[in-house]
Amino acid sequence: MTSGGIVPTMSVPPADLLIRCGNIRTLVDGQGPQRALAVRGDRIVAISADPAGLDGFVGPGTALLDLPDSTVLPAFDDTHTHLISAGDSAHDVAVDGARSIAEFLELIRVRAASTPPGRWIRTSGHWQELNLTERRFPTADELEQATDRHPVLVVRGVHNQVLNRHALRLCGIDAATPDPEGGSIARDDAGRPTGHLIDGFALIRPHFPAPDPATKLDGLRIASHAYAATGIGTVRDTNSSLADLDALARLRDAGELGCRVRALLTTMGFTSAQQVEEVLDGMEAWRHRSDPWLSVWGVKFWMDGGIESGALEHPYCPAHSPVPGYTGQLAWDEQVLEEAVLAVVRRGWRVGIHAYGDRGVRALLDLYERVQTRVPGLPRTTLVMEHGGLANDEQRRRAVSMGIPVTVQQPLLFDAATVQAEYWGDERVSDLFPARQWLDTGADISAGSDYPVGMYGAAHSLYGLTTRQTVDGIRGPEHAITREEAIALHTTAAAWLTDESDLRGQLAPGRLADLTAWPDDPYTAAEETLDGLRPSHTLLGGTVVHGPAD
Repeated sequence: MTSGGIVPTMSVPPADLLIRCGNIRTLVDGQGPQRALAVRGDRIVAISADPAGLDGFVGPGTALLDLPDSTVLPAFDDTHTHLISAGDSAHDVAVDGARSIAEFLELIRVRAASTPPGRWIRTSGHWQELNLTERRFPTADELEQATDRHPVLVVRGVHNQVLNRHALRLCGIDAATPDPEGGSIARDDAGRPTGHLIDGFALIRPHFPAPDPATKLDGLRIASHAYAATGIGTVRDTNSSLADLDALARLRDAGELGCRVRALLTTMGFTSAQQVEEVLDGMEAWRHRSDPWLSVWGVKFWMDGGIESGALEHPYCPAHSPVPGYTGQLAWDEQVLEEAVLAVVRRGWRVGIHAYGDRGVRALLDLYERVQTRVPGLPRTTLVMEHGGLANDEQRRRAVSMGIPVTVQQPLLFDAATVQAEYWGDERVSDLFPARQWLDTGADISAGSDYPVGMYGAAHSLYGLTTRQTVDGIRGPEHAITREEAIALHTTAAAWLTDESDLRGQLAPGRLADLTAWPDDPYTAAEETLDGLRPSHTLLGGTVVHGPAD
């Protein structure tokens, strides 16, 4: 951007920023292409179809951004992701490039060589075991070969963890340890843990040190700007803690947060309503904070598991059934979960609940129906279904009739289709995230990534939603939606979910100047180039958070 030297010709204060470009898609119904946009403070003050139509807003201090070959759109939302995980793993061992367990172990071995003995080593979570030659997780014994002087935590996605023997001993996990609530411990024929846990963080967390404050802040800074580099301006983080909020606030105060955050406080590993009440007590300090950069949306629960333990109406594939006829599992005692959810909504907060398998979706709708009966007249978006992965036609109609919004995450399917098919079979994988049918049923639906299971990125999600392409080929093409619909799920529909339609999601005077500039129009870019498309600039409140500032 450059500073303009034109004296305003209109009797209006000059703008802080003037953008001229080939096409501004405002997403305002009925409005055609615009070509100039003026920003004062953090708000849009004027838009014009004439690229020179706002030159009267240019003053000595006005920054000019001339992008004659670019298309400008609102910044995108990721309505279900894990920014905190991305930040916490920014300094972890990146293992997504490994193609064998030997390569995987070597990456850990290299990190161990520069890590003081006794200090934890953790991997990043965005990888898939089926990309390894052995097509499986490493074992505790194999990880011990990489280092027996450090506890090692391997993370894959959100639900899978693998520990080496050192870490198993440190966490007190042995043959006598019961499975965690809603999760499981993989065991060998002798009953000894193999190191692989599903939803086992409750067993690990008390023994895993929190990152030092400086490392925490640096990781969040890196991650938030990495989201912005893909066109994501606002994230709805669905697994935050009160300590995470404090770290985000410090980063915001330093002016180093790369995206806006709407946080859901986590209940992962909880088993009682009292634990939820304690989190709610800590949330009170955030209730009346009016901050467009950082706010608390509500509380996150889990109805069932993910790829390996999502609750299904019919059994898993036999090769991945820990017991005959396995149909996954629910994460909470349903009566306890109901009381916990009631505690949240009675305090005026919102609830997002993970429901992945069709039985999980059914149980969620049953729960929400009971909550609506006991607390009638809840405001819209109070009760949200996260994922609704395998929701069938009857469940979709029921969700719409109950007024339950849903968030879908096509990048999860894109990255995990091969693994998912191992557990659920091809037919059920093809039916995951039926966006076309959700929209046709009249659902309030918005879109995200579920990083680290699926990779975040605005264009990456658009590509998956419109093509149903995955790492394992096209899955369920009948569920594909149009480019225009997909963009709406990340902009106007996303802003509706967070009750910010008057602030974000469209480019219009009075709204926040949250926008992205693209070298190719995401509406019309060729399918073969869409997945790799990245914005040249992402601006939030008129401030460049990604792209050249000058």
